Amino acid sequence: MIAKTYQLETISCPSCIAKIEGMLKRTAGVLSSEVLFNSSRVKVTFDENIITSEDIKKKISNLGYKVLGEK
Repeated sequence: MIAKTYQLETISCPSCIAKIEGMLKRTAGVLSSEVLFNSSRVKVTFDENIITSEDIKKKISNLGYKVLGEK
C-alpha cells in the first residue's frame, strides 16, 4: 500500500468533493481517500499492484480538475 497527496488547482464547492470522493471510492485498488477543501488536496491510499499514481491523476483530471503535483 502507498499513500499520496495530490495538489489540485482548485476545489470550489462541496459537490466537487463529493464528485472526486465518489469516483475514488468506486476505483479498484483505492483503499481510502479524503478531499481537503481548504487546501485543494486529495489524500489517497491505494494498492500500487492494482492502480498506479498516474492512473489516479488521470481519473481526477478526467473529472475536470487539474492535478498540479503530488507528495
